[in-house]
Amino acid sequence: MLRSLRRQLLKLLLYFMAATALLVLLFRWLPTPGTTLMVERKIESWIDGKPIDLQRSWRAWDELPDDLKLAVIAAEDQKFALHWGFDIAAIQSALRHNLQGGSVRGASTLSQQVAKNLFLWSGRSWLRKGIEVWFTGLIELLWPKQRILEVYLNSAEWGNGVFGAEAAARHHFGVGAPYLSRQQASLLAAVLPNPRQWSASRPSSHVSRRAAWIRQQMWQLGGSHYLNQLQAARPRWWPRWLRA
Repeated sequence: MLRSLRRQLLKLLLYFMAATALLVLLFRWLPTPGTTLMVERKIESWIDGKPIDLQRSWRAWDELPDDLKLAVIAAEDQKFALHWGFDIAAIQSALRHNLQGGSVRGASTLSQQVAKNLFLWSGRSWLRKGIEVWFTGLIELLWPKQRILEVYLNSAEWGNGVFGAEAAARHHFGVGAPYLSRQQASLLAAVLPNPRQWSASRPSSHVSRRAAWIRQQMWQLGGSHYLNQLQAARPRWWPRWLRA
């Protein structure tokens, strides 16, 4: 009986691994139709009795401004071009900070945030974190860095019901994402830690200071030259059909 149960669980695990790997591979090329976070926010609004309209429009990589790409990297994951999905030094630093008590500090990379927003649910548990590690590994294995950032910018939450750079640009500044200025891009990046409480269009003094710091970090990263590293970050062992 126990042996049969183990075999069934192993089969389920293998099916899950195969199905999720195929799904991640398909999203290597196909626009993601939405995220589980969007579904979660919609259900929350129904429960609260204040239904929201979800705003999201896909923008391809070439249509997204370099300033926004750099601002998000500067704000959220400055080692994005170098790591394989996990910033070990940042994780160790966050663990030391959290063990000391006080506010909880995270250390999620952009790859981890894509995995969480696209496929998982909110909250903290070892189960969710374990599945996040699996999806992050798949994303880093099967997607180039440019694709990871492209999906992130089209999926990130930037307000109540506002998802993706295009919806965020129109909601906060009344322009399309390609027309964001450097300052506007830095303000959008500045509110990412708390997008439903902080406003890019009506920034508090804290958000304004954070945006100024982000602009300085963008310059220190090397500007648009940093983005060229994302192309070079593709694994050399990838087959040609994955390099396309």
